[in-house]
Amino acid sequence: MRNPVPRFRDVERQAGGLQPAQCLPPCHERQNNMWFIRDACGIVCAIITWFLVFFAEFAVLFIMLIPSKNLAYSLVNGTLFNSLAFLALASHFRAMCTDPGAVPKGNATKEYIESLQLKPGQVVYKCPKCCSIKPDRAHHCSVCKRCIRKMDHHCPWVNNCVGENNQKYFVLFTMYICLISLHALVMVVFHFLYCFEDDWTKCSSFSPPATVIILILLCFEALLFLIFTSVMFGTQIHSICTDETGIEQLKKEERRWAKKTKWMNMKAVFGHPFSIAWFSPFSTPEHGKSDPYQYVV
Repeated sequence: MRNPVPRFRDVERQAGGLQPAQCLPPCHERQNNMWFIRDACGIVCAIITWFLVFFAEFAVLFIMLIPSKNLAYSLVNGTLFNSLAFLALASHFRAMCTDPGAVPKGNATKEYIESLQLKPGQVVYKCPKCCSIKPDRAHHCSVCKRCIRKMDHHCPWVNNCVGENNQKYFVLFTMYICLISLHALVMVVFHFLYCFEDDWTKCSSFSPPATVIILILLCFEALLFLIFTSVMFGTQIHSICTDETGIEQLKKEERRWAKKTKWMNMKAVFGHPFSIAWFSPFSTPEHGKSDPYQYVV
């Protein structure tokens, strides 16, 4: 029995079904390691993200750590917080500037389909928006204006889609933001307790009103992002373990791919074997090589 074809996909069963007037021959795109989406909303959100991290850096260093009389406390917490913040920003940059798995534009031409030498009954999926042959589990992003392999969602905070090639960096970004948010909250609580016991004029180089306002803003920011990123991190880990993207869950797509163990799914995203490189945004995972175009009989 032939598997039913999802309604939301444009299906071309024969090469003759393609109209050359609509799908021009694919242009040879320049091989560029840098990927950047020119979307105003996404760029603003990315700038806000970096600004908030730098604000947290300012509040932690100049309000809590530098004025502290305990040198060991300042060194340990300063090193930890700055390391996590650096990894968070590095993960954000990699998630934003890494090709998430874009399918080449304009390859759904009559000539190209004929060159595939399809057997009778084989089906290829064509995206009518970017005129590309859609690999299995690829979806079109209206912001990126491309079909993305294993697209989970488009995130304005990283100004990019979360897909096959950059999901690791997005997961690391949410994890490190969650950790620095928790760390900042803990330090704010200890600093408030210390200032209540001591003189407010001695626990900060700023005036007491300014110190209180900055700490309240930091507390609000840290709590908000702790909740948001912890939920996103948990959602992403669940999506990876079940090998089902957010779009596939939302659209309740029929599962046509082989089922693997949770550990195999984790290794497919973070690279294998397991090592410290899983937690590094500077390490590129080795994704398994698969046929970029899969057909349904």
